[in-house]
Amino acid sequence: MANNRLRSIHSRVVKYAHSGLSALYKDLSISFRGYTKEQVTESREKYGENHIGKKSMDSIWFRLRRAFINPFSVVLFVLACVSLITDIVPITGYSKNFAACFIILGMLILSGTVRFVQEMRSKKAIDNFSKFIYTTVKTKRDGHWQEIPAEELVVGDRISFHAGDRIPADVRLIRADDLFVSQSMLTGESEILEKDTEVLSSSKNTKISDYSNTVFAGSAVIGGTGEGIVLAVGKDTVYGDLGTISQGKNSGFDKGANSISWVLIRFMVVLVPLVFITCGITKGNWGSAFLFSLSVAVGLTPEMLPMVINACLAKGSAVMGKKNTIVKNINAMQGFGSMDVLCVDKTGTLTGDKIILEYYMDLLGNEDSRVLDFAYLNSYYHSGVQNHLDQAVLKVKEMPGKKEHFEKLNTMYPIADEQPFDYEKKFSGVLVEDGKENLFIIKGSVEEVFKRCSYAEYKGKIYDIDENSISSVNEIVDEMQDDGMKVIAVAYKKQSSQRISGKDNKDFILIGYLAFFDAPKKSACEAVEKLKKLRVPIKVLTGDNKKVTLSVCRRLGIPYDKVLTGEDIDTMSSDELIISVEKTSVFTELSPKQKAKIVKVLQENGHTVGFLGDGMNDLPAIIQSDVGISAEGAAETVQEAADVILLKKDLNVLEEGILEGRKVFANMSKYIRITASSNFGNIFAIVVAGVFLPFFPMAAVQLLLLNLLYDVICLILPWDNVDEDIYDYPRPWSGKTLGRFMRFFGPISSVFDIATFFFLFFVFCPMV
Repeated sequence: MANNRLRSIHSRVVKYAHSGLSALYKDLSISFRGYTKEQVTESREKYGENHIGKKSMDSIWFRLRRAFINPFSVVLFVLACVSLITDIVPITGYSKNFAACFIILGMLILSGTVRFVQEMRSKKAIDNFSKFIYTTVKTKRDGHWQEIPAEELVVGDRISFHAGDRIPADVRLIRADDLFVSQSMLTGESEILEKDTEVLSSSKNTKISDYSNTVFAGSAVIGGTGEGIVLAVGKDTVYGDLGTISQGKNSGFDKGANSISWVLIRFMVVLVPLVFITCGITKGNWGSAFLFSLSVAVGLTPEMLPMVINACLAKGSAVMGKKNTIVKNINAMQGFGSMDVLCVDKTGTLTGDKIILEYYMDLLGNEDSRVLDFAYLNSYYHSGVQNHLDQAVLKVKEMPGKKEHFEKLNTMYPIADEQPFDYEKKFSGVLVEDGKENLFIIKGSVEEVFKRCSYAEYKGKIYDIDENSISSVNEIVDEMQDDGMKVIAVAYKKQSSQRISGKDNKDFILIGYLAFFDAPKKSACEAVEKLKKLRVPIKVLTGDNKKVTLSVCRRLGIPYDKVLTGEDIDTMSSDELIISVEKTSVFTELSPKQKAKIVKVLQENGHTVGFLGDGMNDLPAIIQSDVGISAEGAAETVQEAADVILLKKDLNVLEEGILEGRKVFANMSKYIRITASSNFGNIFAIVVAGVFLPFFPMAAVQLLLLNLLYDVICLILPWDNVDEDIYDYPRPWSGKTLGRFMRFFGPISSVFDIATFFFLFFVFCPMV
């Protein structure tokens, strides 16, 4: 069973869910006119604003900090400070020059500016896109109902909502008229809950579903209307802590950057003391030896490392921008290249956004237009919120030659009464006039409709339902569900009454079924094959039914021999889960937290994980992943959290992102490897020469200028071509092999440097 203890419910919500409305009105100073401007300001200052922490990560200050503060920049900044201090300290016999400090700082500023400009371009693009999905809420203030942005809500506001709305905060209900909500984005459970205004009697309520008089931020209103008082906003809501998932979590890029920085630092830690002691002993001037050892540290570091890396990332990000893809965080380009597992949600990601009515059939599976006619009348006269199944049924009117037929049906069978969809009985009914007798038509869950049927109709003949009938029903329905279809039943009965009463819900005649198919996207199958060739396995993480999910996976060629459900995961130990997630490709019936948990386990197993999803129940996993990917039309909060947004719902864009990411990775690796090993070789040669020569062969500024001239040539690397074999498989972004590469290739270049020093000192200088 999915876990719906997402986090502790705020104490203010708990308090007023268990107390009367009079106490709520009194404590929060609420009148029938709603809040005044002064009360709104006071409440916002006291309880905070209505957005989660992710907003602060979209600020200019955050992006500025991220552009200039990273492991590479910190190393260079420390060296610049040390260089400045040593230039100020008066030590006789060693020339002072501030050029080294200024060059390093100049590189840092230039590098950070390149990254900041690119990130601000991405921010501008996503801000413009977000304008189209900005949400509002109806609020009563100063005696008037008005539409305001959801982010302007405060604790104590009185709001109203109706079917189709998304709840913007945690709200205590003061009015509920047939109010039904879905909390699937919070709990992952598809169950629809009816809400009321009754005070809770038990003080032991800990689950979200226990709070029948409260609606929580992110829940969707499925039916009815309601009003309530806002009790928690922003990070205080049940959903608010999802913005903290990313706190304290290093991305794959940060981990790799730290790893490379530590390799460089370890080389410095070994070389600097060694050079200091050796030169101090041989030269007898410990002050000069100290400064020379610091120049070694400066010379060992690739000064333009941040700039070249940011240029590579920005170049890759710009290329993806031309392919209808917004890269909000340019570090994600490296993540694309290193990604070795892609987790995806099913609905809206692998499958389309619309459900298709595939079959309308009689009891034995034969096409039957009468079943479709009755279902159409039921959906047409349904006055509640039309769900995706109703919409699929009504689309049959658009079929060639069918428009006149269904318009004639509407005329022939006017509505007399309606029984709205009941989320406990799981069916809806309409009573239509049919001459002297009326037809009561119901459609809904196969199990629930079948319970109310005493008869079955086949080819115009009516039979009593017996054990054989039940067996036939189960057999046909199971077969269709195994094919990934959603099946509902249609039944009717004749009655003379013009009204529907509770006692009428029995003795129906079952006439057939409707089968709906949530078809896989056309691009999904092709994209899955391309990702296989790129050695990026796909793992499906969905809250949907197991049978339906397996059918989709079978059609797309995703391995499904081993499947885990949310219930299976809850019963596993940590060690079992670590092994199972590696062997399993399909996870079904998951809660949002379980999705994030699987992503985290994969990361702990050493994988670079991408997650592609567009629903609110995907948000925790998107935040947890190394590369969070969303698409146009996804929930606003999901788009805010994602690193990459696909403006075109084509999964083939993922292949392009991975290829571009691997190119970015290859060009960054080229610079780091050849520059670090070259610098190490130069320093090693200078140290050897410094021991045997009566003077220091090079000053820090000379080393810096030498490196700088070399690095300028490397600025072409972001536009460099990459060998085909580099694209074949993901490569880890780390410093694991950097040290070995430096130790092997560095001394090779030292041979030529030492030979040059030998020639200059023993041959060229005596000749001059």
